[in-house]
Amino acid sequence: MHDELRIPAGDIELAGQLLRPDGPGPHPVVVLSHGFSATMAMGLLDYARVFSAAGLAALVYEHRNFGASGGTPRHEIDPWQQVADMRDVISHARTLADIDPARIGLWGTSYAGGHALTVAALDRRVRCVVAQVPFVAGHATLRAWIGDAHWDAMQHRFAEDRDARYRGEPPRTTKPARPGDQTWDWVQAIGAQDTYPNCITQRSLELISSYEPAAFVARIAPTPLLMILATGDTQTPYAGQRAAFAEAGQPSRLVLLDGGHYDPYTTLFPAAAGAARDWFVEHLAGGA
Repeated sequence: MHDELRIPAGDIELAGQLLRPDGPGPHPVVVLSHGFSATMAMGLLDYARVFSAAGLAALVYEHRNFGASGGTPRHEIDPWQQVADMRDVISHARTLADIDPARIGLWGTSYAGGHALTVAALDRRVRCVVAQVPFVAGHATLRAWIGDAHWDAMQHRFAEDRDARYRGEPPRTTKPARPGDQTWDWVQAIGAQDTYPNCITQRSLELISSYEPAAFVARIAPTPLLMILATGDTQTPYAGQRAAFAEAGQPSRLVLLDGGHYDPYTTLFPAAAGAARDWFVEHLAGGA
């Protein structure tokens, strides 16, 4: 059973769904958040169903400016705004009937995996956290995506976009997925080519370079942390993720999967979802 939600977040509402497990409450709840330009229909509910079947409520939501959530400019991704929204979703979850406000788990993947690390360090309402193939190093990751040869030209484009916005022009946009790249292949593999917006503002890229979730990892303990990594991840590079995990205190656990960044949504889904489910059951199943 699930409930459609409208979640107040600042001056807008976020679209969400709450999946409730069988049996009487109050239930622990896991808040789930998707990656960079993905919508919650792109595999997020699959994880929620695994958690719900294990006796955990699962709250999934759409990032602002995407899908059924409010917000403008459309398809703009501001990491610190998304962090604030994640904390508002936690607040909302704690108000829901049959939900135990003292047993909140947080699951984030890719870009939102970085948000999960950041929020777990800042917000002690989070009882335990799972970060899957998380984004950890903004400047280094953006530079790797763009390449040294194109870096200066991209900085010029960012400056032009800022000036244009100041003049009142609409934000410039770009496509995060293009034929032949990993994101494109994943969108095709899950059959989302007709629903995936494949559009972000150019400023969304600029904002990446000021976001460094790895800096927060050492502050997460004593909140239990599980990181699920793909050893062949080049989108949010594996080496940086391992370095970030090395800063974690206890309790923490590392799960390594043999694959690439998008495999936890497809071929590695059973292993990734099962590891996260077991972590949440271990740390949330007891009483408040």
